Amino acid sequence: MSDRNFQDFEAKWQANWETSGIYRARDPQEAGEKKKFYGLVEFPYPSGAGLHVGHPRSYTAIDAICRKQRMEGKNVLYPIGWDAFGLPTENYAIKHKVKPEVATAENVANFTRQLKSIGFGFDWSREINTTDPAYYKWTQWQFLKFFDAWYDEDEKRARPIDELPIPSDVRAMGERAVHEYQNGFRMAFKSTSTINWCPSCKIGLANEEAVGGVCERCGTAVIKKEKEQWMIRITKYAERLLEDLEMVDYLPKIKTQQINWIGKSEGASIEFGLFGTESEGVVSVFTTRPDTLFGVTYIVFAPEHSLVRTWLGRELIHNQDEVTEYIRAAGTKTDIERMAEGKEKTGVPLQGMHAVHPVTGEELPVWISDYVLASYGTGIVMAVPAHDERDFAFAKKFGLEMKQVVCPNYPEPTCPVMEEAFLGEGHMVGSDFLDGLPTWKAKDDIISWLEEHQKGERSINYKLRDWVFSRQRYWGEPIPIIHCDTCGTVPVPESDLPVTLPEVEAYEPTDGGESPLASMRDWVEVTCPDCGGYAARETDTMPNWAGSSWYFLRYTDPHNDEALASPDKLTYWMPVDLYNGGMEHTTLHLLYSRFWYKFLWDMGVVPEACGPEPYQVRRSHGLILAEGGEKMSKSKGNVVNPDDVIARYGADVFRLYELFMGPFDQPVPWDTNGIEGVKRFLDKVWHWVEAEPVTETSLELEALYHQTVKKVTDGLEAMRFNTAVSQLMILTNAFQEAGGVPEKMREGFLQLLAPFAPHQTEELWQQLGKKGSIHISGWPTYDESKLAAKTFELVIQVNGKLRDRAEVSSDISEEDAKEVALASEKVQPFIRDKQIRKTIYISGKLVNIVV
Repeated sequence: MSDRNFQDFEAKWQANWETSGIYRARDPQEAGEKKKFYGLVEFPYPSGAGLHVGHPRSYTAIDAICRKQRMEGKNVLYPIGWDAFGLPTENYAIKHKVKPEVATAENVANFTRQLKSIGFGFDWSREINTTDPAYYKWTQWQFLKFFDAWYDEDEKRARPIDELPIPSDVRAMGERAVHEYQNGFRMAFKSTSTINWCPSCKIGLANEEAVGGVCERCGTAVIKKEKEQWMIRITKYAERLLEDLEMVDYLPKIKTQQINWIGKSEGASIEFGLFGTESEGVVSVFTTRPDTLFGVTYIVFAPEHSLVRTWLGRELIHNQDEVTEYIRAAGTKTDIERMAEGKEKTGVPLQGMHAVHPVTGEELPVWISDYVLASYGTGIVMAVPAHDERDFAFAKKFGLEMKQVVCPNYPEPTCPVMEEAFLGEGHMVGSDFLDGLPTWKAKDDIISWLEEHQKGERSINYKLRDWVFSRQRYWGEPIPIIHCDTCGTVPVPESDLPVTLPEVEAYEPTDGGESPLASMRDWVEVTCPDCGGYAARETDTMPNWAGSSWYFLRYTDPHNDEALASPDKLTYWMPVDLYNGGMEHTTLHLLYSRFWYKFLWDMGVVPEACGPEPYQVRRSHGLILAEGGEKMSKSKGNVVNPDDVIARYGADVFRLYELFMGPFDQPVPWDTNGIEGVKRFLDKVWHWVEAEPVTETSLELEALYHQTVKKVTDGLEAMRFNTAVSQLMILTNAFQEAGGVPEKMREGFLQLLAPFAPHQTEELWQQLGKKGSIHISGWPTYDESKLAAKTFELVIQVNGKLRDRAEVSSDISEEDAKEVALASEKVQPFIRDKQIRKTIYISGKLVNIVV
């Protein structure tokens, strides 16, 4: 028997695949009648650290599925590219005194080398890079589509801005007035917003980047800052983003994340009068519990609310200094900190101001508190401390009145004494004409009363905010807008795209928070394309969400110079059949890209035949942790480099272990002992397939073979990779007991193994004298009539408690029975991260794992 010299045959087959183009997806005109399959993984951010063993888990899984689809005769698109703009590369470049484009090129080259060494079946001919001007030309082109569009509330879709109805009085005022009117409706618009600002990185941060009130990148305390930013009206699509989740197959936890982030609430907008030294008009307050309106005892504003600043400026508030200091302190906290459960409530009264109850006319005190956010609803809360936990805690601390208006044991003569806020439903008390009504009826009746008296209306609110689309940095796509004193905001002509980044030696951010591009006057100062006068370029750049919101479309036609992709190719390939990525991206990236796609679909850029959703199926993988269960981190020194694993064991062992180590959607620690077991399995396969085949076989072995074909087929389709690999191991052990691999099973066995160990199976396929590549040789089928053999139900216990049952062959070996038990998905939660002391097998009955 020869040694399994993986160093020779893995390199040989990687070169062969690249030369032959076996993994190249065929365009529609080449594909003929072949069905398509579009498998997608989130394209990586090419950092200087390179890959660690956790990164390829997703690629390996989708690669295995795509290989099976290709073997079944489908035209498979499995592309790769680079999400390469962003702050980490810019900071690295500043620190090491290199240009970001140089650092990016080096990182991409290293990632490419690593990915190719693992033998993925990517179509490298479609490789894209978000920092390539040929790519971001189309990102800029799409931004201009947003700028030149508005959302028609009646038709529930985006339309070209030229189709926006213009009032006759506005049109009579001239083109500039029309332009300004259109600016109020554009899907991309500029507005002032409050952002988390890092004084050290000199950049705005998302809430997720400022947890604990500090910048996640440098640890500096963040501050709140008012900043004029480009925004995109994603809120117009909130309802469609919710409703269309019914069309797609996403993991339930992924759908839940989307639903929670959009945060739809149904209730009422209610108007409260405001008074200082004189009437200040009315403010609208959104609530999901209008039935509790008679229980309102005070009003609370977010500290950053614009009205509060106005009153301070007019000196209407008697305790100006106290309020000003509170606003400053609140500005140092992130929204996540402010909303944290159990946090002690703080606040300050706005002395000199009061609100008026819309029904009773009662005067209500007005406060500010950081438990109210300007970004939710109207930034004002009608406080009902008897029936809201946060209001209850606030009122209790500051001795404010509580009015119970929902009684849980009505019609008892008295309601129970309140020790905490009552949040449930009941019947109304102390609520005038609502008394005695159940809460559901009271909600409807009070809204009707408010609408009749023009004091409020039925309303829907979303937690989702418009997308802040500006970054004050150098390393990003320039926003293709020109500012002209005469013409206003002017789009860069399409013929002038792409607007490329200027060549500069220094690109550190400015202390004032402006983009470093602002100081590059030769680049900034331009001629207005409309009037020919002096104008200036927009100096903010796009967030790196921009390039990742449409990259899956570019893969369908990556070399097209005339369009982001041709309609024919989009129609053929879209939607994506299977998309996999990390759970950390199933909120914002998934939401942004779904929205972006829907907008392009509305505008006719994506053909109607593609449908309104970009991804048919979305799955996510669990993290690979360091040995011991900690997250891999350079600072902890526990990162495992795939280069080291591949050098020692080979790419196939690495790939197979990534899929065998545990359920794909669960976190699992790296285990050196586990990878040794996979190596022994592939060594065994090498020798058994290479050896002379056996000519006779038992009914039990034949049944096990057909069971294996079914289980591996089902496992790949359901992403139960670990059980599929386990079944292949069981079959291999059965071959060993039979004295070799039966001739009629040898070909099918290799085909089943091919998606998991592509190099070794390709080599053995050639050694068997087969023509062509195993990876386009077909997929084995099973015979239903041969699935049944003498079997029994194996009971699987952990510490003597029943955890699973499995149908196994009556002649199963003790080793195989234990393997079945350890691979059980129902057993995994009870043995993961625990030490297995012993495994007891009672022949023909059970396996008991003692941990």
